[in-house]
Amino acid sequence: MDSAGRVRLGFMGAGNIGSVHMQSFAGLDGVVLAGVADAIPDLASARAGEFGIARVYDSADALLNDETLDAVVIGVPNRWHAPLAVQALKAGKHVLLEKPMALDATAAREIVEAAQASGKALLMGQQYRWKWSSQAVREQVEAGALGTIYTAKAGWMRRKGIPGWGTWFTRKADSGGGPLIDIGVHMLDLALFLMGNPKPVAVSGQTYAAFGPNRRGIGNWGTPDWDGVFDVEDLASAFIRMEDGSTLTLDVSWAVHGETDSAPFVHLMGSDGGASIRGESAAFYTEAFGRPVDIPLPVPVYDEGERVRMGRHFLACVRGDVAPMAPALAGLTNQLVLDGIYQSSQTGREVMLDELTEAYGTNPGRGGVVQ
Repeated sequence: MDSAGRVRLGFMGAGNIGSVHMQSFAGLDGVVLAGVADAIPDLASARAGEFGIARVYDSADALLNDETLDAVVIGVPNRWHAPLAVQALKAGKHVLLEKPMALDATAAREIVEAAQASGKALLMGQQYRWKWSSQAVREQVEAGALGTIYTAKAGWMRRKGIPGWGTWFTRKADSGGGPLIDIGVHMLDLALFLMGNPKPVAVSGQTYAAFGPNRRGIGNWGTPDWDGVFDVEDLASAFIRMEDGSTLTLDVSWAVHGETDSAPFVHLMGSDGGASIRGESAAFYTEAFGRPVDIPLPVPVYDEGERVRMGRHFLACVRGDVAPMAPALAGLTNQLVLDGIYQSSQTGREVMLDELTEAYGTNPGRGGVVQ
């Protein structure tokens, strides 16, 4: 930290998501946007000028070798998440890592081991946990208002939203998959968080590619490369069983012919009440005097935003004031479920997650989810 006690923060990746993080941290106290590196040097220089970042590094190695930096934000294509996160942790840096954690659970396990060995904080960039609606629902869950949550439904069904056709988004070797690993990881993580972090034990799933191979369903995120490759799914559906008997269904798409508002959603069903989040709205459901009661949750008059709250939390983690709310083991839990869904789709059978944890040489058990 600098002489004023401010966290000196570096950014690895200056693209769209890197810019979002820079904007969030730029509005916070107690932090210095100290450095940036990107595979495209001109882009890194442009971001440095835009956000007043003091230094542009010519490589990721140069940034991580700078001992004046306390922490880094990793916002690069998925295939580089694990290598850079492990390198950053070994270099003694705290890490805010964009989702998904890695391409698969093997790489995710390497991050967990590096985080445990380093003693540094690793926070997964699962910003949906930090939305006002998620925080409000979680508060009701912890207060017992829903009773026992026995099942949940979550998803994000985009009507027409394939990102960057032909770019790294749609190349499995670079992305790890399509909407399941891209936006499905958000809804999986949020649903497990709101359910109280039950331990997933088995998954069944199926993936489909009805739009991408035919160059349909193109969205407005990223610039298409029509000479590129599309070898991922564009829709996935899964059923996840937990150790405590509760269940979760997950449905996500980049493109689909159907009635959808393209908004992310989570529906929790409990013995005493239920809760739903859809887009920017949320509600609580129960029964009183034999009648159903619906209670919309009040939207804050002013909301600073989930990424600002997440950024402030990360700075507190770096200072050692709090433990990460979305730690490395939570990222590994998500990755094991995603791997299980992809494997189930390939084999046509339910996948027991113990099979995967044995294959990866680790069993996160209860420690694999946020307590």
